[in-house]
Amino acid sequence: METLLSDATHIWLRELEPTLTRYMLFTLAVWLALWILLRPFLKARKIRQETPPARQMLVELGFSLRSMVIFATAGVAVTFMYRAGLYPLTGLADGWGPVWFGVSIVAGVVGLDAWFYWTHRLMHDPRLFRRFHRRHHRSNNPSPFTAYSFDIGEALLLFGFVVVWPMIFPMPSYSMQWVMLYQIATNTLLHSGYELMPARRDGRPMLDFIVTTTHHDLHHAQAGWNYGAWFTWWDRWMGTEHPEYLNRYAAAAWRPFAAKNKVKLVLDRSR
Repeated sequence: METLLSDATHIWLRELEPTLTRYMLFTLAVWLALWILLRPFLKARKIRQETPPARQMLVELGFSLRSMVIFATAGVAVTFMYRAGLYPLTGLADGWGPVWFGVSIVAGVVGLDAWFYWTHRLMHDPRLFRRFHRRHHRSNNPSPFTAYSFDIGEALLLFGFVVVWPMIFPMPSYSMQWVMLYQIATNTLLHSGYELMPARRDGRPMLDFIVTTTHHDLHHAQAGWNYGAWFTWWDRWMGTEHPEYLNRYAAAAWRPFAAKNKVKLVLDRSR
C-alpha cells in the first residue's frame, strides 16, 4: 500500500508540473506583454474599455490552480489505465515515426475543438450551467488568468478528452502534451482582451477559420453564442456564431485601417 501511494504521489507531481508550468508561463507572458509592455501601442486593439480588476485575476488564479490539481489527480488515473493496457493504440502509434507524430498533434487539436464545442454547449444547458460552467462565466470581462478558472465539473469534462481521445485515435506517447501546449497558449490569448488577428482588406480575419479573441470575448459577454474555442467551423455549421461577430471583430482589429482609408466598418457576410 505504501509503495502504491508513493507511486501515485510521484505520478501526481509529474502530472502537475508541466500543467502548472505551461499555465504560469503563458498567462504571465500574455499579461506582461499585452497588458503592461505593449499596452500603449495596442490601445486600438483593446476589445473593451474596462480592464478586469486585480481582485478578479487573483480569484481566477486560485480557481485555475484548483483545476490544475484536478487535472493532475485525473492524470494519475490515466497513467494506471495505460499500465493496465487500456490504450493499445498508443503502442502502435509509437512505431509510426515522426510524420505520424506531427499528424497526431494536428488531429488532436481538431478533435479537442470538436470535444470542446459540444461539451461547452452541453454545459450551457440551464440544468447544468450552475454546477458545471458558472464559475468561468463569472469572468464576464475575462483576463489571461481566466483560462482554467473552472468549476470542478468543467475541469473534469475538459480533461475527459485526454482520457477518451487516445482510446479511439492512435496518439503516440507525449504527443498529447503538445496538444495541451497549443491549448493553453491559445486559451490565454483568447481571454487576453486584445484582438491580435490581422485583418484582410475587407475587414474579415486573415485566418477566418480560427477563433479570434473577439469571437470568444463575445461568448463571455453574451453567453448564448460562439461556443467554439479554436476553430469557427462548428459555430458556423450549427448556426451558433454571434450575428455581430464580424462587425465586432472589425471594430477591434480593422479600426486603424478603416480610419486611415475612411472606410465604414460594415461587412457583407456573403463575401
